[in-house]
Amino acid sequence: MAIPVLTPDQLDTQASQLHDTQAWQSIVSGWEFTAPEPGPPPAPASTPAPAPGRQPSDWRSLLSVPVDQLVDDALRTLPAAPPVERPLPGRLGAVLPDRVHAWRRVGQGDLRPSVHLGYARQILAEWGWQNTPYRLRNARGARCVCGALLTAHRLGYGSPTTVNRAGAWLITELRSQGWLGLIGPWNRAPGRTAADALALVDAAARRAAAAGH
Repeated sequence: MAIPVLTPDQLDTQASQLHDTQAWQSIVSGWEFTAPEPGPPPAPASTPAPAPGRQPSDWRSLLSVPVDQLVDDALRTLPAAPPVERPLPGRLGAVLPDRVHAWRRVGQGDLRPSVHLGYARQILAEWGWQNTPYRLRNARGARCVCGALLTAHRLGYGSPTTVNRAGAWLITELRSQGWLGLIGPWNRAPGRTAADALALVDAAARRAAAAGH
């Protein structure tokens, strides 16, 4: 299946449109209140007296379902094992066309936006950050922030929907910092540094993770 070819600026626009929807605003408006407030521990329940003729140590008699069924139910509720992390291609991989890496998408499931942002950060840290307008990468293979999101997807980390959601979390973080524009102009602003870009992605990933995304 062909991979949709988006530019960083197209991704920027799509993420902004998602951020402006009412559904997204309902997600981000209470992201910091996702965990319930701690309350007092419940009072211990009184232990019923064993039935006549039943030994207290005979715990099997207290079960209403077979033990095998309890074990099966418990195993089904365990969280899935985390995906096996794969290192990024080396420096040569940074400058190769993305289609060369298409095989890495085979058999890969989707990710949460916070995890996708983590891979985008890894790309910026290992392959470098750049602020050339309207370019996915420069001659050295460095990416802009939106370019790192797109490259993470093309390397097999997350679906196109996840890329948009990760971009929307970046815009949400920028709004909290007082930036009202898109990601691209922020990335290209005079005086912007690689450390600024990494800090932005880190903050957006923490915000998304705190909201369960």
